[in-house]
Amino acid sequence: MIKDDTYYMRIALNEAKKAYQKNEVPVGACIVCDGKVIARGHNLRENRKDVTKHAEIVAIQKACKNLNRWILDDCIIYITAEPCLMCAGAISQARIKKIVYGVASPKYGVCESVCDITNNQKIFTNVVINKGILKEEIEKLMKDFFKGLRKQ
Repeated sequence: MIKDDTYYMRIALNEAKKAYQKNEVPVGACIVCDGKVIARGHNLRENRKDVTKHAEIVAIQKACKNLNRWILDDCIIYITAEPCLMCAGAISQARIKKIVYGVASPKYGVCESVCDITNNQKIFTNVVINKGILKEEIEKLMKDFFKGLRKQ
């Protein structure tokens, strides 16, 4: 099996499904180093009552712990949704050089939607962005989740 961006995004999507099952906004993430998944995470804000428990932050914390370092410049982060400002800041601080995400986040995304912070060379240096991976599947999961919320 070829392990490409789609392969790893499926892992992030599985994390998003875990969030969905916990009644969290279904966002998932995974971090890959040398072709190996070293960390996974999904939204836990509602369950933990903690605004910082976004999928990306959870995954970054696990990656740092698993690698015993905070510089992740040899890692790739896969996220089902475009990162917000907080998460983009954490990605920048961790020095992650590649961000792959599935869908735009019109209200909070800072890679294309609200703004594009990744083009600011003072914050991000030579970051690669790949977007739209598994877009249709992720959009369906998000729409189903928010449709369910509106019914409550």
